[in-house]
Amino acid sequence: MKNILVLCTGNSCRSQMAHGYLNQFAANQATIYSAGIETHGINPGAAAIMKEDGIDISEHTSNHVDEYADVDFDYIITVCDHANENCPFIPSTNAVRLHHNFYDPSKLVGTDEEKHAAFLKARTEIKEYMKAFVNERF
Repeated sequence: MKNILVLCTGNSCRSQMAHGYLNQFAANQATIYSAGIETHGINPGAAAIMKEDGIDISEHTSNHVDEYADVDFDYIITVCDHANENCPFIPSTNAVRLHHNFYDPSKLVGTDEEKHAAFLKARTEIKEYMKAFVNERF
């Protein structure tokens, strides 16, 4: 079993969506962790858009990266530039580090339809990336 960490700023939206898809795509092949350099709680928009795709992340918790200091990760995936640039030292010696700055739907101010479209855009980007990651690495 591989250990995968998905890291974002607040572990509330993009990292949680990635965590949900990795749980689905790498089931029985990896243990998935998600964390932030801060903790902001699960974004309701992220939980709702994932539920539309049949994945329930509503029971996930928002975790700080320091909680996983003793885990030896095989992959560390940062999903936003802020986390990539401000990531604390993670002592996994052999971890492959990957970065992709996904669109952040939580910043959008607009109508319910515009917000839904923003979360859908982010979900689509994240789903495609995580599916490709699993297909290439497992």
